[in-house]
Amino acid sequence: MAYLGNSARTKEILAKYNMSAKKKFGQNFLIDDRILGGIIDAAGITEDDCVLEIGPGIGTLTQYLAESAGKVVSVEIDSSLLPVLDETLSGYGNVTVINKDVLKVDIDSIVSGYNSGRPVKVVANLPYYITTPIIMKLFESGAKIESVTVMVQKEVADRMAAAPGSKDYGSLSLAVSYYAKAEKVMDVPPGSFIPQPKVGSAVVRLIRYDRPPVTAADEKYMFEIIRQAFNQRRKTIANCLANNPSLGLTRQQVCDGLYKMGIDDKARGETLSLSQFAELSDILQSRDAMIN
Repeated sequence: MAYLGNSARTKEILAKYNMSAKKKFGQNFLIDDRILGGIIDAAGITEDDCVLEIGPGIGTLTQYLAESAGKVVSVEIDSSLLPVLDETLSGYGNVTVINKDVLKVDIDSIVSGYNSGRPVKVVANLPYYITTPIIMKLFESGAKIESVTVMVQKEVADRMAAAPGSKDYGSLSLAVSYYAKAEKVMDVPPGSFIPQPKVGSAVVRLIRYDRPPVTAADEKYMFEIIRQAFNQRRKTIANCLANNPSLGLTRQQVCDGLYKMGIDDKARGETLSLSQFAELSDILQSRDAMIN
């Protein structure tokens, strides 16, 4: 079996099967051995681990995972890649490929079924156009996930790891920080892929919390407050939340809630921390309930 991880071998496999990367699936095949090894190191993969991989492509990263992990479960939406994976992964008895859309599968069932309910590590080179839905599905699934180490668009990685007050800080930063500690591990140049993407990439590691670092009376309400607070970034949080059909709050109610927290009503969403959003959502929900 020939080991993948370089441009020549990737081109050879694609030519053999008369294939090219499919834009509709956001396919960019990783060919840089240094980056591949860096992903394995960042994820801390050992032979005791069961890894859930999303989008194995032609199996390049999968081979690296199989060399280090005890078990690898790869979910691939593109059925035309199955014959390729049969060849490139033929020497690895510890890999299972599931031909399904990861956004439609039961993540918790996969984790429970393949790792007896023990926490798994997620590793993936994610399609950029659906990065956020996949990340949120993983966290919201309730599955036992120890960590998520993924290749994403650099801009998205910066947003995931952003701190309050920074230009990249927003609703994604807050959503991720509710579930995990985020750390950008390395930047990845376009030349590390076939075909080369038009934007830079980065590897980000998300270490899942045992429990969220804040407590909100209604988690869904808090995330709706967060989403609306960043819906129009140039507006103050008071103007974003006031008279919003999805919230039913007046401007006075929002301003009163901010005042109670010692926050100026001219503040914008990017200045509030996760704990402040949790507190604000509790205050505003309480006021809303009193009115209704």
